[in-house]
Amino acid sequence: MSCRSEHIWIEPIKGARKTSNFCWAIILFLGSLGFLLVGTSSYLGIVMSFYGIAGLFISSYLWCTISWNVGSGYDRFDIKDGIVCIFRWGFPGKIVGSFSDFL
Repeated sequence: MSCRSEHIWIEPIKGARKTSNFCWAIILFLGSLGFLLVGTSSYLGIVMSFYGIAGLFISSYLWCTISWNVGSGYDRFDIKDGIVCIFRWGFPGKIVGSFSDFL
């Protein structure tokens, strides 16, 4: 939902909280649990356990980026002053970039 007035237009950016990211995080979490279960239930399941643990680490990274909403922000276009401002959030408390330019 964008906010628009006569001179200023603000376009919000969704960031990491997209439906596809939720789907990938769930699929990766369940798949890594399956690999971990098969690896621990077999006699020499070292490789399967490794894939399960690696998948859990990647899944936890995805869940952290979703909960912190990395990449969200806004684009602000000021026609009156001729300024374009692009703002994004990075990892907790860090601003990835803020860019302003004169048109």
